[in-house]
Amino acid sequence: MSFTEEIKRRRTFGIISHPDAGKTTLTEKLLLFGGAIQEAGAVKNNKIKKGATSDFMEIERQRGISVATSVLAFNYKNKKINILDTPGHKDFAEDTFRTLTAVDSVIVVIDVAKGVEEQTEKLVEVCRMRNIPMIVFINKLDREGKDAFDLMDEVEKKTQTSCHSLEFSYRNGL
Repeated sequence: MSFTEEIKRRRTFGIISHPDAGKTTLTEKLLLFGGAIQEAGAVKNNKIKKGATSDFMEIERQRGISVATSVLAFNYKNKKINILDTPGHKDFAEDTFRTLTAVDSVIVVIDVAKGVEEQTEKLVEVCRMRNIPMIVFINKLDREGKDAFDLMDEVEKKTQTSCHSLEFSYRNGL
């Protein structure tokens, strides 16, 4: 395969949001469904003994947060998918800002109960300034949260974007 063909088959997604919105958990599910891992780990869960694949540093496992961007990859339908799991905490925001220079697009993770938080707004602003395409992913739908239409209005207002919803079935506990 030529160098140009190799570049064309690659897709790089950054996963961004406020801390505890579920970036690392979403990364684990993408790796699982992409066939890169056989069992999804957890950031902090007493029932699941396996740690998250992207939280490989001891400090990340102890604190339950990502402190550096992790790069994970898998092949899917003849495409090389690169997932960049970024830190959400503002103390590590510079790492995330640098990571955004290397992405084709981002997945913005929003907690259904907390909505759009301050750090997420800052990251979205950087994406908008750099013309990075965004997918907004509402997470933790298995918990109590905001009304769907109110949350979509909040996302549009706080991120200054136009939302289009996709409906899907909630199968297999996913």
